[in-house]
Amino acid sequence: QGQFVESGGGLVQPGGSLRLSCEASGFRVPYHNIGWFRQVPGKGRQAISCLSTLDDHIYYGDSVKGRFTMGRDNAKNTVHLQIDSLRPDDTAVYHCATDCSVVGGRILGFGSWGQGTQVTVSS
Repeated sequence: QGQFVESGGGLVQPGGSLRLSCEASGFRVPYHNIGWFRQVPGKGRQAISCLSTLDDHIYYGDSVKGRFTMGRDNAKNTVHLQIDSLRPDDTAVYHCATDCSVVGGRILGFGSWGQGTQVTVSS
């Protein structure tokens, strides 16, 4: 079973940027769907991105398109998430996850994920 170590979260002012990283072990990132979601305590999980091995395309959740950019480094077996123009409502725990599923361009769910990294956006 794969493991994930997310990093890069922290406290940032509105309008700032962050780059989150996810180091995977126990499996090879290029051979699995992998993506990100975020969760706020008491609220549901919100899908951010999913890189599909079927077409090597990165799908994004409708609510995050334009400010979030996901990338993959096959050599380092890592993925990252660049977040720009951060807003207070981006405050959440961000998780790297594998086995995400996409149907009709919509991210439906995730298989397994790491502990996450906290992102807090506040002035």
